[in-house]
Amino acid sequence: MMRKLSLLLAGALMGASAMSLVYGAPGSTANAAGSDTYKQLAIFGDIFERVRAQYVTPPDDKALVENAINGMLSSLDPHSSYMNADEAQDMRVQTKGEFGGLGIEVTMENDLVKVITPIDDTPAAKAGVLAGDYISKIDDTEVRGMTLNDAVDKMRGPVNTPITLTILRQGADKPIEIKVVRDVIKVKAVKFRVENDIGYMKITSFTEKTYDDLQNAIQQIKKQVPKDKLKGYVLDLRLNPGGLLDQAVSVSDTFLNRGEIVSTRGRDPKDVTRFDAKPKSADDIDGKPLVVLINGGSASASEIVAGALQDMKRATVVGTQSFGKGSVQTIIPLGENGALRLTTALYYTPSGKSIQGTGITPDIKVEQPLPPDLQGRDVSRGESDLKGHIKGADENDKGSGSAAYVPPDPKDDLQLIFAEELLRGEKTDPAFPPNPDKAVVNNNQ
Repeated sequence: MMRKLSLLLAGALMGASAMSLVYGAPGSTANAAGSDTYKQLAIFGDIFERVRAQYVTPPDDKALVENAINGMLSSLDPHSSYMNADEAQDMRVQTKGEFGGLGIEVTMENDLVKVITPIDDTPAAKAGVLAGDYISKIDDTEVRGMTLNDAVDKMRGPVNTPITLTILRQGADKPIEIKVVRDVIKVKAVKFRVENDIGYMKITSFTEKTYDDLQNAIQQIKKQVPKDKLKGYVLDLRLNPGGLLDQAVSVSDTFLNRGEIVSTRGRDPKDVTRFDAKPKSADDIDGKPLVVLINGGSASASEIVAGALQDMKRATVVGTQSFGKGSVQTIIPLGENGALRLTTALYYTPSGKSIQGTGITPDIKVEQPLPPDLQGRDVSRGESDLKGHIKGADENDKGSGSAAYVPPDPKDDLQLIFAEELLRGEKTDPAFPPNPDKAVVNNNQ
């Protein structure tokens, strides 16, 4: 049977996960279990039947089985789990980077969905939805009592299908009903802007769109700033929980012209896969200086990029300790469109270092002060804090991670300000610029 295998890194901030997707028929061969194992399975079957027959209220059989499977997998590590059909589909939507929807960024406030901003040239923007609007009803369903995820799921749907939003708008004397027709919404994985003589690029996640969005960002920055005026680039990976591995490799390759990017190693010592940069005369930013920003919200795929550019001495990494997610999960399709997410490998930076439980240490540490409303609260994130995580080879009591906070106003962003001052020569540090001739590479893999 032919199988198409692609690797990806993705997940939420509290536990971003590196995953490999296995496409093909459900089921695969496994080592035969011993007789004692089958005796234990018989005990499980007995307990299952007794719960079904004797529990005080009739249980849901499907929920019992799903919870039993997840109990087994969560006992292994925080990133192994079972995904039912809905969860597996949601993962596919996230990694694809596009879906049928309205095109609004939202949050929950006062039990209503608040529009942060409508995305330009999307159905919501064209229909007249404004930033600051509150959505009180989705079709005929009250938003109060919904979770944000429930509301988002209800607003998404097949392309070309209508939906009616009831809007509460400041200054309006009564609710406004707006009919919107869903369309394909392509989520921008890369946001960019020009800061006078510096190109700023923020990768929010590694989806199927990331490399193309990054290439577009670089080309637009080059058009806006003449080559002789451009001091360099800032690549912002803060609060980036991960994404597709092939995209992480392509992003790293954008800034490299040689060398290893990352390697993965499985249970079998012979199971080693290396990903290398394509040899070329120059990288895609013409060798311009590069500063990478990280913090406790930088996990998985973003750590692969930061680690590769740091080890290859292509970029100076600024910020605070990254999340420290260095394990790989394989996604295996199961019956009825569910999927198994199972930890199968660890990944290593070009120097041969595992960042599992330790994270990427910045070349220059720059702390970001918290605003008054967050002071005293724990906003740090790290793999080493997760119960049952796989202990990394280099993990110690210090652990991994740091504060996962970025100010909304760039004027308050001390890490970004420091990076720009480095590029302009207003600040100096021995770590900038790095010397590619001193790249740290492990030749004994």
